[in-house]
Amino acid sequence: MIAQYRQQFNQKYSEAKYQAMLDSMTADYGFKIDFKICETPIFIGNELKDELIQAAQIILSQALSAEYVKQMPHAIPPQCFVPNDTAMPTFMVVDFAICKDQTGNFLPQLIELQGFPSLFGYQYYLSQKFKEYFGIGENMTAMLGGHTEQTYLETLRRVILEDNDPENVVVMEIEPEKQKTRIDFEVTARLLGMPVVCLTKIRKQGNRLFYEKNGKLIPIHRIYNRVIFDELDARKDLKPEFDMRQEADMSWAGHPNWYFKLSKYTLPFLDNKYVPKTQFLDKIKEIPEDLENYVLKPLYSFAGAGVKFDVIRADIDRIAADQRHNFILMRKVQYVPVIETLDVPAKAEVRLLFAYDQGQIKLLTNLVRLSKGQMIGVDFNKDKTWVGGTVGFFERS
Repeated sequence: MIAQYRQQFNQKYSEAKYQAMLDSMTADYGFKIDFKICETPIFIGNELKDELIQAAQIILSQALSAEYVKQMPHAIPPQCFVPNDTAMPTFMVVDFAICKDQTGNFLPQLIELQGFPSLFGYQYYLSQKFKEYFGIGENMTAMLGGHTEQTYLETLRRVILEDNDPENVVVMEIEPEKQKTRIDFEVTARLLGMPVVCLTKIRKQGNRLFYEKNGKLIPIHRIYNRVIFDELDARKDLKPEFDMRQEADMSWAGHPNWYFKLSKYTLPFLDNKYVPKTQFLDKIKEIPEDLENYVLKPLYSFAGAGVKFDVIRADIDRIAADQRHNFILMRKVQYVPVIETLDVPAKAEVRLLFAYDQGQIKLLTNLVRLSKGQMIGVDFNKDKTWVGGTVGFFERS
């Protein structure tokens, strides 16, 4: 973390500036963002930047190796399999806790790996807002992989739209106007000129898909998918005409199968210093005595649902033997409070956002979450300030 920029930001910070930034975001899109926007970005120097990038590259190389590819079909629940899979994921995100090793050097530790889109549009927008309201200098950038803001948008456009007219590519979600991540859908739609469409509004004629615009059916050639099967299967009230699990004449910007293939299921197959020891629960021969040093996670849940941070033996005993293959036991990591705020220091989690473009895995940008609670997440940070979602600004190389 760069002390000079941290001190400058803290000295110049004011609640009035922060509120003005929030108000401008509400004015830009006509609704209040439904999650906590942190009061500050973070400032990351080249040493930690290089360590984060190296860690992510090692993890992705193992996760996409021929050895793990053989295991990938087992990661997809049969009832969630979608046809016309792709050889590579369109999007990859790697979440790291900012920790330190025994010598005091930064050592990122993997928290989660996802083959699903993150907030690619919103993070670009948020970085612009911090620059506008807090005067972040041009020597710092939220773009990664050597990207400028222009090349970032060009890459995002290629990846999501391919060669299609934006009118024929949709951001698809379940009731997108009710989702906490609505702002990302709207930013992406505005940046790329594409519509946001609810899954239930998609029409199917034979193998072709359409959405309605001004009383006219518009063909859908490509879907930027944001639908999570957890939520879809829980919504018994929904009767969509388009079943994602059936054949359709279109392509995916983010094939749904990769949500499972790069996920918590992947973690036990990774072996390097950046990954805490992780095991499938049914493969553990002897349950550790020090369960307080582990996290119990269900494989198929979203946004932290069902995760047990303070594990006790009873949590494991209540899981039926024939269900234990659906859980992992992951060694806890020790987040280090390294972000100086106006009261107590905050812990940080940094997410690196990648996309597959022109035959290459490209690093594009980042997402950061700050916490002052026991763990990262809303439930652990109620009534706290300088916590929540934000962005990292990195030294330009």
